[in-house]
Amino acid sequence: MTIHKEGFASIGIATLILGAINGLSVWFLSQQYPVLSLLIFIVTFGLWLFIISFFRLPSRQLTIDDKKIICPADGKVVVIEETVDEEYFKGKRLQVSIFMSPLNVHVNRNAVTGEVVYSKYHKGKYLAAWHPKSSTENERHSVVYQVGHNEILVKQIAGALARRIVNYLSEGMQVKQGDEMGFIKFGSRVDLLLPLNARVKVKMGEMVKGGVTVLAEW
Repeated sequence: MTIHKEGFASIGIATLILGAINGLSVWFLSQQYPVLSLLIFIVTFGLWLFIISFFRLPSRQLTIDDKKIICPADGKVVVIEETVDEEYFKGKRLQVSIFMSPLNVHVNRNAVTGEVVYSKYHKGKYLAAWHPKSSTENERHSVVYQVGHNEILVKQIAGALARRIVNYLSEGMQVKQGDEMGFIKFGSRVDLLLPLNARVKVKMGEMVKGGVTVLAEW
């Protein structure tokens, strides 16, 4: 397991702040209130470990198959339903949504191999990621992949805690299934809009792994 590049700055800042808190704790509290000073150390050390774990990048055997659409994110499947897309397709699509808790791995991967034909960032609200309107009203970044005659749209959606979406893709790029598409910090959601004839292979409530779990077949 390694640390994702998006975490270097955050971990560095957290180390300085938490180190300063512990330094002040030792200086002012360790003599008169040693138990309190120890408690501060335990809490801040636990927080530091959590921040590091959030940016972890575990080694995985990725699933590569042109006939399959792979989960772009770790998390829990919270939506499988038909919807009407007003952003790009202007019609009915099959939506599958994955909720990412702060404990999940937060790197996002390309669900398919193909060409990026649409990539757009949208400013918006910060509703809780499980809120039904978060898909259309929250801050988000939408990417459309073209695979032959098929297209899928993947949305990285910010939540109440996630205030920064990172996306590495731009229109015209040729991308490979399993490669990184971006990163969402501190819990959020990823939506996929699939053709109506796609065969979904996951179930509601299922825990999935980005780059590994087969989400659907063409």
